[in-house]
Amino acid sequence: MDIKEFSPEIVKQLFRAILSLENKQECMEFLDDLCTMNELKSFSQRLEVARLVRDGDTYMDIQIETGASSTSIKRIKRLIESEGSGYELVLNRIE
Repeated sequence: MDIKEFSPEIVKQLFRAILSLENKQECMEFLDDLCTMNELKSFSQRLEVARLVRDGDTYMDIQIETGASSTSIKRIKRLIESEGSGYELVLNRIE
């Protein structure tokens, strides 16, 4: 299921909360409260995998650098190559 297909009010509330954050400090405080350390590490790892995939690194190099599984790398690669990729949007904005 795609998140675009699943947007009950509680998910919309989360999106509104994220969009209300005004700076890095607020973002850090909110994510620190919302997520466990392992969840934050997972999010960070996925974003780094996306950057490395987009930059053309090999699966082996990405696995060594990030510790991500080949299955995760493949999934992220497929998402980056799809139209409307959230990874691509964010990576372009943070560079």
